[in-house]
Amino acid sequence: MSKISRRKFIIKGVLATIGFTLLNSFWFEKYVIEWNYFDISKKKNNKIKIMQISDLHFETLQYFHISIADKINQIQPDLVLITGDSVDYTEQINKLESFIKRIDHSIQKYAVPGNAEYWGGVDLEQLSTMFSKHNCELLINKNRTLAIRNRQVSIVGMDDFIGGTPDFQKAINGLEDPETTIVLSHCPEYRDHIVKEIGAFNIDVILSGHTHGGQITFFGIAPITPEGSGSYLKGWYTEKYPKLYVSKGIGTSKIPIRFGARAEMVEIDL
Repeated sequence: MSKISRRKFIIKGVLATIGFTLLNSFWFEKYVIEWNYFDISKKKNNKIKIMQISDLHFETLQYFHISIADKINQIQPDLVLITGDSVDYTEQINKLESFIKRIDHSIQKYAVPGNAEYWGGVDLEQLSTMFSKHNCELLINKNRTLAIRNRQVSIVGMDDFIGGTPDFQKAINGLEDPETTIVLSHCPEYRDHIVKEIGAFNIDVILSGHTHGGQITFFGIAPITPEGSGSYLKGWYTEKYPKLYVSKGIGTSKIPIRFGARAEMVEIDL
């Protein structure tokens, strides 16, 4: 009897482990969003709150998209910054709009393209037009400066590193001595190129995505990372200037699972 009981116990344990792994990979890490907050401000007053959305790979509006929009509206950040791979195909732009329009129109938004838009042949003009209807500007090697809380904030939007033609000097054209600068670059590897070109130009933070945090990792190690990741995987990189944050993003690519790389939203005070 003891051998039979032990065998049944082992079988149940194995099945439970498999079930938990599948539930975690197909549901929890994809749909229960991890909200991460960071304060990298230099001053106690007049902080600027930004929220980063990355790698939506949007297909259909789901409950977690609605919860993301609701929380953004509740927090009321000064800026929402979208760091690429929003859609894979032109046909998904209208579906993406069902999410974007849920975010309070009064919140200023900026976006950049990712490799998915290029590799999927997405009509960037149509994407830009949709964004603009909802107070969002698609920046491709461009910059914009706006006044927030008595501070001048510059947003620099890079073209995608592996799908497009990023040009840092073109992107910062006209910015002489920005007070606060945020660079949006879908692929984190492009940071290495910015480091070589930055000179005395001030950058407070570079925001990237692309890696999905590895999407499938084991003990924090990602067996495969996409081209354009470089030596970056997720989170903060502050070992050299300028500092970089790599978001794990929201959606998935290639296969619809996440393991050890939970979907993420990022909130930063500058």
